[in-house]
Amino acid sequence: MEAYYILIVGVLFLLAISDLVVGVSNDAVNFLNSAIGSKAAPFKIILAIAALGVLIGATFSNGMMEVARKGIFNPEVFAFSEIMIIFLAVMLTDILLLDFFNTIGLPTSTTVSIVFELLGSSVAVAIYKVSRTAGSVYKVADYINVERSVLIIVGIFLSVAIAFSVGIIVQWIVRLAFSFNVKKTQKYWTGLWGGFAITAILYFLLMKGAHGSTLVTDNMLSFIQIHTARILLISFVGWTVIFQLITLFTKINILKITVLLGTFALAMAFAGNDLVNFIGVPLAGFESYKVFAASGSAEPANFLMTALHEPVNTPIFFLLAAGLVMVLTLRFSKKARSVTATTIDLSRQSEGTERFASSSLARFLVRRAVDASNGLARITPKSAVQFVQSRFNTENQQEGQDQKGAFDLVRASVNLVVASILIAFGTSLKLPLSTTYVTFMVAMGTSLSDGAWGRESAVYRITGVLTVIGGWFFTAFCAFLASFCIATLIFFGKLPIILVLIIISIIILLRTHAFHKRKIEKLERKETEIISHSLAVLKSCDKEVQSSITSVAKILFMTYTALSKEKHKELRDLRKDSKRLGKEIKEIRENIPSTLRKFEEHELESGHHYVQVVDYMKEMSNSLMHIVQPAFDHLNNNHPLDNDQAESLKRFLEKSGEFFSYLNSMLKSKNFEKIDELVKRRDETIHMANEILINRIKILKKKQKGVKISVTYIEMLSETKNLLLNAVHLAKAESLLHESMRKDKIDIELDILD
Repeated sequence: MEAYYILIVGVLFLLAISDLVVGVSNDAVNFLNSAIGSKAAPFKIILAIAALGVLIGATFSNGMMEVARKGIFNPEVFAFSEIMIIFLAVMLTDILLLDFFNTIGLPTSTTVSIVFELLGSSVAVAIYKVSRTAGSVYKVADYINVERSVLIIVGIFLSVAIAFSVGIIVQWIVRLAFSFNVKKTQKYWTGLWGGFAITAILYFLLMKGAHGSTLVTDNMLSFIQIHTARILLISFVGWTVIFQLITLFTKINILKITVLLGTFALAMAFAGNDLVNFIGVPLAGFESYKVFAASGSAEPANFLMTALHEPVNTPIFFLLAAGLVMVLTLRFSKKARSVTATTIDLSRQSEGTERFASSSLARFLVRRAVDASNGLARITPKSAVQFVQSRFNTENQQEGQDQKGAFDLVRASVNLVVASILIAFGTSLKLPLSTTYVTFMVAMGTSLSDGAWGRESAVYRITGVLTVIGGWFFTAFCAFLASFCIATLIFFGKLPIILVLIIISIIILLRTHAFHKRKIEKLERKETEIISHSLAVLKSCDKEVQSSITSVAKILFMTYTALSKEKHKELRDLRKDSKRLGKEIKEIRENIPSTLRKFEEHELESGHHYVQVVDYMKEMSNSLMHIVQPAFDHLNNNHPLDNDQAESLKRFLEKSGEFFSYLNSMLKSKNFEKIDELVKRRDETIHMANEILINRIKILKKKQKGVKISVTYIEMLSETKNLLLNAVHLAKAESLLHESMRKDKIDIELDILD
C-alpha cells in the first residue's frame, strides 16, 4: 500500500515539471508583452531580463501557497487517501487545460485553473463521503472552505473591471502629457514619469516581493514596512532628478529603462506569486505523505490530514529547481510566444490582419460607444476637444521615432506600472488576484484609451477581448468539471485508472505539441519572406499566385471526384481546405495598404496591378468555396447521384486539369506571351462545361427526376466557369504587374531576386 502512495507522489512531481512548462508558456504574456510589443530591446535581452526576474522570484513563497493546502477545502475532514486523489486529479486536469489554451494561443489564468480544479476534485470526493454515510447533500459544504473560496473567486473577477478602468484613465492622462510626439515632449515629462514609474515598481517589489521572500529576515521586513513611505519619497525625488538630468544631457532613452525594469519586476512577481499554481499541489502531496509515513501504521482511509493547517515552509532547493525549469521554458517554449502574440495583436496601434472576426455584441458596443463619444463632444468646448485630439493624433509622430513596435514605449511603461501597482495594492490588502487577468485587462484598457481601437479595428479587437474573457469563464467551468470527473474515476478505479489517465495525458500533450509545431512552422515560413521593397513584393506575389493556383486546381479536381464517388469525409475536408485558402488570401488582401507602402512614387501603376492580382485570387477562392459547398451539402443531405454524365464530367476534369497545368507552367516560366493560348484553352473548357449543362437540362426534362443533383451540377459548373474566367484575369494582371515593374528599369535586380 505504501508503494502505491509513493508512486502517486512521484507522479505528482513529474506532473509538476510538466505543469511548470505549460504554466510558464501561458503566463509569459504577463511580463513579456509590453517589452516585446514596444520593442524596448532585442528579444534575447528581454528574455534574459525576464529569466533573471523569474529565477529570483522563484525564491519567494508568499501567501497563495496556502491555497493548495487549505484555501479551498477543509483538510481536517479528508483522509490521506482522499487528499492524494484530490491532488492527483488537480495536476492531471491542470496540465491538459493549460496546454489546450496555450495551443490555441489564448491567455488564461493559472490561479483560476488551480482554484476551480481544487474545488471540483474536493467536491467530488466530498459527495462520495456524504453519500457513503447517507448524509444530506448540503453537508458537502462542511468539506469546502466556502467563505475563502467565494472571496478568491469574487476577488479574481472583480480585478478584471478594475484593471481595465484604471488602465484607461492612467493611459489617457499620460498620453495627454506626452502626446504621440514623444521625441518633442520627453524632455519635459520623462524625468517625472520615469521617477514615478520606478518608484511604483519599487513599491511593487517591496510590498509583493520582500513580504514573501524566504531570503528576507523578519527584521529586514519590519524595517521596510515601517519606512515604506520614506523609501518611496526618496526614490521618487531621486530618480526624477537623475532621469531628468540624463534626458537633458544624454541620448539615453529612460522609457526603455523603465520598461525593462518593469518587465523584471512583473517576471519576479509571477514566479513568486504563481509558483504555487504549479508546485503547490505536488508539495502539499509530498508533505501529506511525510506526515502519513511518520504516523506509523495508520490506515490511509482513516488518517485525517489536520496537519495541512500548519504553516508552509517550502525548502529553498525546491523553489530554485522550479525557477530553473521556468527559465528554460521561457527560453525554448514557442507556445509562450503564441500566447504573447494574442495580447500584442489585440493592443497594437497599427492596422492589419485581425486575429478575430467581428461579433454582434462587439458591433453593438462600438455603436453605443460612438454615440456616447459624439454626445460628449457636443457638450464639450470646441477648443478642449481640438486640444485633446491634437495630443492623441498619431500623425504627429515624428519621423525617426521607433514605430516598428505594436505600440510605443509610453504605453508599454503604463502597462507595467499600472499592473504593478494594482497587484501590489491587492496583495497589501491580502486580496487574491490573477496576474494574467490584471496585466491583460490593463493592456486592453491602455490600448482603448490610446486610440488603438479605431473605427476600422474596434469590432475585431472587442470580439477578441470578449473571446479571451469568455475563455476565462470557460476555464473555470472546464477546470471544475474535468477535475470532478477525474477525481471520481481515480476514486473508484485506483491504480489502473491512474495509469490509463497518465497515458491519455501523454498522448494528448504529444498531439497538441505536434499541432502547434506545424502551426508555428507555417508562421515562421511566412515571416522569413520579409517584404522590404517593391521587388520583394513581386517575388512574394509570384509565390502566392502559384501556390493558390496549385491549391485551387487540386481542390477542384478532388471535389468533383469525391462527389461522384460519394466520399462524404473527403468533401468535408475539402470544404475546410477551401475555407483555409480563402482565409489566407483574405489576410493578403487586408495587408494591401501596408504592402502598397513598399512601392515608390513612380511605381503606383505596379501597385494598382498588384491590387488586381490579389482581387482575382480572392474571386477564385470565392468561386471555389461555392463549388465545394453544394457538393458537400448534396452528400450531407444524402441526396442520390446518377451516372448519366459521368464520362462527360471525367473528360471535363481532364480538360480543366490541363488548363491549370498550362497556367502554372506559364506563371513559373514568366512567359506571358502564351496568354492567347491560355485563353483558347479556357474557352474550350468553358464550352465543354456548357455542353454538360445543356445535356443536364435534356436529362432533367426527359426523366423528370434527379432534380437535386441537377441543381448541384448547375451551380458547381457555373462557378467553375467563373473560376476559369478569373484565372485568366489573374494571369493577365500578373503579366501587367511584371511589365510595369520592368518599365521602371529593374531588370537587373529582378534577375538577382530570381
